[in-house]
Amino acid sequence: MKEMLEKRLLYLYSGELSSIIVFVFVSYLFNYAYPNLQLYSLYSFWLSFILLEWLLLQGTIYWYVKLKRLRNENTSITPIKIVRQLHCLKTLNIVMMITTIIAFIFDFIKWYPSLPLGGLSIALFIYIFAILEFINYFYIQLSYDNISDIKYLLKSKKLKKSCMNKDFKRIL
Repeated sequence: MKEMLEKRLLYLYSGELSSIIVFVFVSYLFNYAYPNLQLYSLYSFWLSFILLEWLLLQGTIYWYVKLKRLRNENTSITPIKIVRQLHCLKTLNIVMMITTIIAFIFDFIKWYPSLPLGGLSIALFIYIFAILEFINYFYIQLSYDNISDIKYLLKSKKLKKSCMNKDFKRIL
């Protein structure tokens, strides 16, 4: 059982970390290959991208702490200090989401009438992806990528609370 949990935590940790790295290269290549999108000129792109990367970093740290604790202490319970820090970051994340909306408004005003719609569309996609990651981490599990999760979903016909959300219940 411990080995299965360790594999799962390693998968989650390495997946989030890989995403952080890959997204940086993809954004660079995309901006290089399609300069007409003006991605790097859009504040909304940068704030959406930073928000997504920031959330992925939080997920990476969360899963790493659980994995490390399982390996070293034979328990995957998240330390209260980490749970409190993540709970504080939840508020910062919401502030960043609101700030990103303001950046979209600013970009519309700045670029009107020659809006770079392709770049704004990509920025909006990244922003929506970041919001879904936020929900997935802090509220409701949206990713069901193993048999156990799928069986639970089919049986209960409802979404699970996220692991962080369950951890937050320990400090409230």
